[in-house]
Amino acid sequence: MRDLGVGFTYLLKGQRWVARHGKQYGFGLVPGLITLVLYAAALVALAVWGEDFVGWSTPFADDWTSPWRGLFRGFLVVVLFALGLLLAVLTFTAVTLLIGQPFYESLSEKVDRDVSPDGTAPESGLPLWRELWISARDSLRILCRALLWAVLLFALGFVPVVGQTVVPVIGFFVTGFFLTEELVAVALQRRGVDLRARLALLRSRKTLIWGFGTPLGLAFLVPVVAVFLMPGAVAGATLLARELLGEEIAEGDLPDGADTAKEENATS
Repeated sequence: MRDLGVGFTYLLKGQRWVARHGKQYGFGLVPGLITLVLYAAALVALAVWGEDFVGWSTPFADDWTSPWRGLFRGFLVVVLFALGLLLAVLTFTAVTLLIGQPFYESLSEKVDRDVSPDGTAPESGLPLWRELWISARDSLRILCRALLWAVLLFALGFVPVVGQTVVPVIGFFVTGFFLTEELVAVALQRRGVDLRARLALLRSRKTLIWGFGTPLGLAFLVPVVAVFLMPGAVAGATLLARELLGEEIAEGDLPDGADTAKEENATS
């Protein structure tokens, strides 16, 4: 269970790193701001033209008497906007990472150099277009896995008592796991670790991943908050990637308890 605290400490370490490197923090804000503007524009368009779209798509209700037609279409407008908002929350991180691939690659490399004892950082050697393709493909695969979990947890949500207590907690941990995978992929992809190997690596230390990703996932439920936490999340995920691979972190950058957690994990 110590890994939970270590994972959370890496999250804080990442935020502290970007706080000490203001230029990198501002640089890392750009992709999130771009994504936020795009999503905000899409949601505004949905709010403005959603009623027209629902009216166009439900011609069978044209002859319904008042107030049933208005209530029915009003309900569909609300559902449409809610689904759009849910989709925005689920995909915000993946889209931000895709848009910000060059930004976050640079940020992650600088973190690696800063905490590496020899001042070097791994490089993928791949052209940018290839990195973008791999990132987009892997993000789509992770999104599909996350949606399967979402459908399963939604169905379990109808189970009395358990659906209102245990299932939401499981949902937060699942969200934290997949969110962490998206973030550590920036550092691990540079090291040539593919998606299958990344998932196996994360599953080997699930409590560490939950400690990092679950509180971050709760904060990311608000996209505006995600914009300002994203640079620090990428920095923290880079430190986390080094922890998962057993790479040395320069003295003073290793969270309290990490050495003990490594020893416990090695002997378990």
